[in-house]
Amino acid sequence: QVQLVESGGELVQPGDSLTLSCAFSGRTFSSYAIGWFRQAAGKQREFVAGISWILDTTHYAASVKGRFTISRDNAKNTVFLQMNSLKREDTAVYYCAARLEPRPDWRPDQYDCWGQGTQVTVSS
Repeated sequence: QVQLVESGGELVQPGDSLTLSCAFSGRTFSSYAIGWFRQAAGKQREFVAGISWILDTTHYAASVKGRFTISRDNAKNTVFLQMNSLKREDTAVYYCAARLEPRPDWRPDQYDCWGQGTQVTVSS
């Protein structure tokens, strides 16, 4: 059974940087595509970034492209989300999710398991 644990969320100011981590356990990490999603208060969960296990191909939502970077360390069974130039509208609970497929998907219902989430608040 796959378990995902996110960490790294905190209160930061606009323009700051922050790195989230997603620790994976329970199955062969390198067989799973990983996605980062976020959900702001009163809004639907939305895709942020994803990484495949084939050549570590990455995918980003338009709203974060150029500011966020997703990466994975297969030796540590961990996925990272480096977030730069944070904006107030990036405030949300961030979740990582795993799917037993080569590539990530932007649709939340295409993932097999989820972490509990970590809160990111961008405020001055």
